[in-house]
Amino acid sequence: MTPPPTPSAPLTVATVQATPTPGDVAGNAVAAADLVRRAGGQGARVVVLPELYLCAYHPPTLAADTAGTDVVADPTGVVADPRLDPLRAAARDIGVSVLVGAAARHPDGRRTIAALVVDRAGTVRVGYDKQQLWGDERDLFSPGGRGATLLVDDWRLGLGICYDGCFPEHGRAAALDGAHGYLCPSGYLAGSEHRRDLYYAARALDNTMYVVFANAVGGADPWRFNGGAAIYDPQGRTLARGADEGTAVLVATLDPAALAATRAAHSMLADRLPDQGGSRVTLSD
Repeated sequence: MTPPPTPSAPLTVATVQATPTPGDVAGNAVAAADLVRRAGGQGARVVVLPELYLCAYHPPTLAADTAGTDVVADPTGVVADPRLDPLRAAARDIGVSVLVGAAARHPDGRRTIAALVVDRAGTVRVGYDKQQLWGDERDLFSPGGRGATLLVDDWRLGLGICYDGCFPEHGRAAALDGAHGYLCPSGYLAGSEHRRDLYYAARALDNTMYVVFANAVGGADPWRFNGGAAIYDPQGRTLARGADEGTAVLVATLDPAALAATRAAHSMLADRLPDQGGSRVTLSD
């Protein structure tokens, strides 16, 4: 594989950990807009909020009130829900791109765990639907059928959601599509700190790309989340990390020179064999 061109300029990004209110899409959109404005005030041009943030990751509420917790996408993926107007205004006023989790209802009736993209003009669309559903999510949602890469300036940013990032193949598919970074809105429950801190650092090093991991925080058991939002460099080193409790907006700058130097020194993407590990023999002692 020939690595994609290195971006021409740094990109400042923000990852968020916060506690949404179950079922309150309008209220959570207002809170999200405030968090985006905080991030923009620190120079961020891309802001990542947690998985299902707009409705909250709370399966009892998601099961009981599908109409109230879903946002509806048109056939082109655009979401016109007026409850999201404060978030549209924040993105437009500051000139940032926002990735935020939602339950999306598609024209064919599918309900997905979606990453909505709010662009700098304030348009909201479904950017990506979670492909790897975890546990009882399968009772409420349908899996997405494709990967996605978000282009911001000349940075290519692969999209994943939570459990997607537990599969090395998912991050690798983003890297093979030319990703320089990987954005992962997530919802990790209390008690999962070891896995939370391992998976996304590993995806960064596996693919020599930046990783931006957002997470919910707080809430009531058994749906209590553990924060730890983080930004990792292309060697899996932590550039910013939140605590296990409390709201936080964490900002770091993605440096194209560091990306290029890492890929020159650790050339796994370039050295990858076409059929890596595909032809095998079994040995006995």
